[in-house]
Amino acid sequence: MPRYAQLVIGPAGSGKSTYCSKLAAHCETIKRQVQVINLDPAAENFDYPVYADVRDLIQVDDAMEDTSLNFGPNGGLVFCMEYLANNFDWLHEQLDENDDDFFLFDCPGQIELYTHIPVMKQLVEKLQSWDFRVCAVFLLDAQFLVDAAKFVSGSLTALSTMVNLEIPHINILTKMDLLNTSAKKHIDRYLEPELSTLLVQEFQDEEFGHKFQSLNKAMAQLLDDFSLVHFVPLDYSEEENINDVLIQVDMTIQYGEDMEPKEPRDPIEPDGEEDPGGVDSGYD
Repeated sequence: MPRYAQLVIGPAGSGKSTYCSKLAAHCETIKRQVQVINLDPAAENFDYPVYADVRDLIQVDDAMEDTSLNFGPNGGLVFCMEYLANNFDWLHEQLDENDDDFFLFDCPGQIELYTHIPVMKQLVEKLQSWDFRVCAVFLLDAQFLVDAAKFVSGSLTALSTMVNLEIPHINILTKMDLLNTSAKKHIDRYLEPELSTLLVQEFQDEEFGHKFQSLNKAMAQLLDDFSLVHFVPLDYSEEENINDVLIQVDMTIQYGEDMEPKEPRDPIEPDGEEDPGGVDSGYD
């Protein structure tokens, strides 16, 4: 039987750990087993039970304190992730100790890990070799979508990640519950956008140079023409919204399709005898 994994990725501050915490709590409510694995060697605090923690293998402080390496925070984090890639046996041991079939991987926020450094691609390939169906969940903070240019930038980052990882991919706008009514109406323009139209409206002002306008228009046209990137809004104040996201992920990785249907059981009479003429439409 295959197992399933979400790689929870996105820029720093986009809400990856909060997403893992909220989804784990929701799954507990609906009686579904989910385990969360921290892959951020610079993480400090968690609001969810951590099943396995990469910091047990290596921490950013380890790399930064090594005088022979002389790394800063970003270089240290990349070093830690490359160290993990050279020690995937550690991760395999953590996963093999558990019979659960659904895992959330809370990943670091350095975007270069997903756009051009191969370590996350190597992780995906390793999980697939262990018979995991993997889906990337790319988070983008809705509070930063104050203009169309930033939306295009976020969309291109999501697209670069999709191309690099080559796995099923869902893009989510987080922190919708932190926006006021006016801001939510503003965000609605980006859920089913015609980016070329949005950019024309945004950059009519003469303070923007012609080359700047042309560049943004070309990038928006690429996203428009091929319908490559769409975002799903996520509002944690609405439990149904969290469930909708989970359903989309399940459909993307075909979760549950290999499960055997339960056999109907024969009805039991109050005296303990089976009713030969009865029909039971229930399942265990």
